[in-house]
Amino acid sequence: MTREKKDILATLAYFNMFDYPLKKREIHSFLGHAADMNEFEQALNILVTELVVFKIGEFYSISNNYKLAEKRRKGNEKASLLLKKAARAAKLVAAFPFVRGVAVSGSLSKNFADDKADIDFFIITAPNRLWIARTLLHIFKKFTFLLNKQDMFCMNYFIDEAEPCIQEKNIFTATEVVTILPLCGNTVFDIFFAINNWTKAFLPNNYMRVASGGAMRKWWLKSAIEKMFSNKLGEWLDNFLMRLTAKSWDKKTRNKKTNSKGMIMSMHTGKHFSKPNPVNFQRKLLQRYENSLAEIFKQYEVSLKVSFPKL
Repeated sequence: MTREKKDILATLAYFNMFDYPLKKREIHSFLGHAADMNEFEQALNILVTELVVFKIGEFYSISNNYKLAEKRRKGNEKASLLLKKAARAAKLVAAFPFVRGVAVSGSLSKNFADDKADIDFFIITAPNRLWIARTLLHIFKKFTFLLNKQDMFCMNYFIDEAEPCIQEKNIFTATEVVTILPLCGNTVFDIFFAINNWTKAFLPNNYMRVASGGAMRKWWLKSAIEKMFSNKLGEWLDNFLMRLTAKSWDKKTRNKKTNSKGMIMSMHTGKHFSKPNPVNFQRKLLQRYENSLAEIFKQYEVSLKVSFPKL
């Protein structure tokens, strides 16, 4: 099997885990190696002819299921509406002390939303003040439950400007990074993407950044609070809130408390980051991907032997 074919199958296999067929340009953008467009298109056409990849309208998939294409179209339409709400919500999040950048992540950043979709925010804070910012935002989120607006403010991933490089480096995190949609904080996200250019090792053809965060507005109350805690008191408070939050989440994990999706609640914390524990979802997904890929390659080789038996 040629490298181009392997890359195409690997890309489609990854997104197939999310039941998400891709357009031709999207496949090329998420290939694992730099690829000439003509060679890529030729390999893709051969895979379609071999009935290994299925063309469903403008989409391609390793699953011969027309419902997936319809599901994507509807999901794209819903996402366009939800992204408008996300833009408004992001401005509110950006008004909180020590917040320097706000972006949409998750499925919505890939322009997809279903009936149960929420708005996942990726937030960058000022150096060494992540835990003050996070605590204030999560206090605010408690009040959103009163208005049944909690799904508009899912703030699960925080990093700060002191260490903006994503620690885990794999196909999952690379895909998440390159598809992040900045909504506020253009300067800080320019730095973020530049520092996380390690994603090119996984996705060398990717150029899909289609949004740039607007400039952060200046609020006198935000500036006043930041000035109040830009000292040793602020450092002590940030460390205290980090320890307090980590202790609370450790207790939830030990008690096997689950979230609305039925997953055990667990968070990975540090001075410069707060994020879902990669053990709970990320590693399982990567293992599932590797298993799926091995099976796809095996089936392809078997199909070739059946089609072209040795004489």
